[in-house]
Amino acid sequence: MGSEQRRSPGRAIAERNEQAMTMESAPTDIAAARTKEGARMPVLYLSHGAPPLADDRVWTGELAAWSADLPRPSSILVVSAHWESAPLTVGATESVPLTYDFWGFPERYYQVTYEAPGAPKLARDVQNVLSRPGHEVHQDPKRGLDHGAYVPLVEMFPDADVPVLQVSMPSLDPRELFEVGRKLAPLRDDGVLIIGSGFTTHNLSQARFGDTSGSAPGWGHEFDAWAKQAVESGDVDAILDFEHHAPAARIAHPRTEHFAPLFVSLGATADTWTDAHSTVEGFWYGLAKRSFEIN
Repeated sequence: MGSEQRRSPGRAIAERNEQAMTMESAPTDIAAARTKEGARMPVLYLSHGAPPLADDRVWTGELAAWSADLPRPSSILVVSAHWESAPLTVGATESVPLTYDFWGFPERYYQVTYEAPGAPKLARDVQNVLSRPGHEVHQDPKRGLDHGAYVPLVEMFPDADVPVLQVSMPSLDPRELFEVGRKLAPLRDDGVLIIGSGFTTHNLSQARFGDTSGSAPGWGHEFDAWAKQAVESGDVDAILDFEHHAPAARIAHPRTEHFAPLFVSLGATADTWTDAHSTVEGFWYGLAKRSFEIN
């Protein structure tokens, strides 16, 4: 096992951050090499809201502006909080109906469609990088995109002309998901946009349904501020153990499935991390909609 693997994820990222700062004053040929490397796709962690997100002009505008600044992906790989299945499973690779995994909403939300092309090549690539003897990747050819995937994609890629593949979370174990992301990382060099889709805070018992004013409880502000600082500083060790490091962690996430996609996103950038920045902030229904772009 190499020395990179023996170090904690956070320490490895800190050392690369120091190297990146040194390279800012490096000779032109090194700077050019960095520019060439910049062709690698960023990785996203986004808060996906709920179907009524489509009615929020502010949030939809933020998502559209964010996607306009991204390099155009060859395909999109989504890990959503709303699909837990072990072993890790790839969803449909051809057009199938969406998964309307929500209840009690007006009928119009069940009429939304998103007919993006399937991504069979990406599915094969995912199987190649993740499968190993005794731990093969499974397939669910009838499983369409759930709302954690299609709700934000409708706003970010409204033409539905980029192939999309969704994969399940095989567990909620932070380090297991981090390693899944790390194994997926090489796909970024092929133009794949990896998206972890969750919600920076997610406690429906404390949600302020219908409140789009941006108000939030104190615990929400505290957790949101901690998440911003931790992600932007590359403090991966603290994030993976957020239940013991973050303020109000058990209130912000009584169950961790909506924070867990972030672990995949961090893993996918762990060996090349240069920076992370918040792209969407604020609160919706009292929950933090903060989202990140990680390079």
